[in-house]
Amino acid sequence: MKTVSMAVISVVLILAAPGINVRAQKLERVAVGYGSISTNYLPLWIAKEAGIFLRNGLDVDMVFFTSSPTAFMALLAGETAVAINPGPDVVNAHLRGADVVFVAGGTVALDWWLVSRPEIKGPELLKGGAVGISRFGSSSEFIARYALQKIGLAPGKDVTIIQIGDPLSRQAALDSNKVQATVYTAIHTFTAQKKGFNILADLAALGLPYQNAAVVTTRKLIREKPEMIAGFVRSQLEAVHRLKTDRETGIRVLAKYMKGLKDREVLEKAYDRAVAEDMLPRKQYPSVEGIRTVLDTLVERDPKIKNVKPEIFVETRFIAELDSRGFIDALYKRK
Repeated sequence: MKTVSMAVISVVLILAAPGINVRAQKLERVAVGYGSISTNYLPLWIAKEAGIFLRNGLDVDMVFFTSSPTAFMALLAGETAVAINPGPDVVNAHLRGADVVFVAGGTVALDWWLVSRPEIKGPELLKGGAVGISRFGSSSEFIARYALQKIGLAPGKDVTIIQIGDPLSRQAALDSNKVQATVYTAIHTFTAQKKGFNILADLAALGLPYQNAAVVTTRKLIREKPEMIAGFVRSQLEAVHRLKTDRETGIRVLAKYMKGLKDREVLEKAYDRAVAEDMLPRKQYPSVEGIRTVLDTLVERDPKIKNVKPEIFVETRFIAELDSRGFIDALYKRK
């Protein structure tokens, strides 16, 4: 008689637990890649932690990569079936002929701040300095350039943009005065602010549509495994609902994945911003307007991009089918 592994026993116990209703007899293994640690990945984390993927017949293996581009390359190479990736990666790859498409919107607005060292209390003091970003061509570069322009500084002329790396590396560069400012999403911004760093620009307050971290797959996989992608999209919608209706569990999951951040005030502020309707909508359609914002940043490089239709980057059939059946509305009518 073969020995039953603890992993198998764990899955059986989970499936037998009260309230777990698995829709498929056999779980579909799905590798999902992501390449950053921020509130943008809350739907993925809570879907895993709360058993939402299992209820939809998916055995999800979350694969963390060292960067979003690396996570995206794994999708292109077929090493993962789904990626949670920022819009610029997807749009640029699609324009180069890659078989990638947004199937759920994730976060669909800017959630970034331009943060400076304590002595840089105004835009004029940043002139002649440097701003750190993760990498060239990333969302952080777009945000940095956009923020600098908003406060009256010319990127590349008044301020140098330097490629640094992840948020922790950028904070180290700020601490050592290698750069005088950087751009952060909510949780890193609120943490830096409590340490005495300044906010020079609040891009989240602008309300600019921006296709940020979204659920991405390939059209090839959609053709080959439509039920798997449908199950993942359904899980995304249920995860968003859980985040909007179960704050304590959501904050607990956020704290777990933020690697030791214990500041309750920072966690609460970041969480509440992350699940706001303008950031993370209930109806998780990819943002056509947000994709247009991404495309607009590329027009200077290639004027022909101005004529590209943002609709070509999205596949809405999975969400549209659930929406037309009233599935999303029904989630929020539950007591």
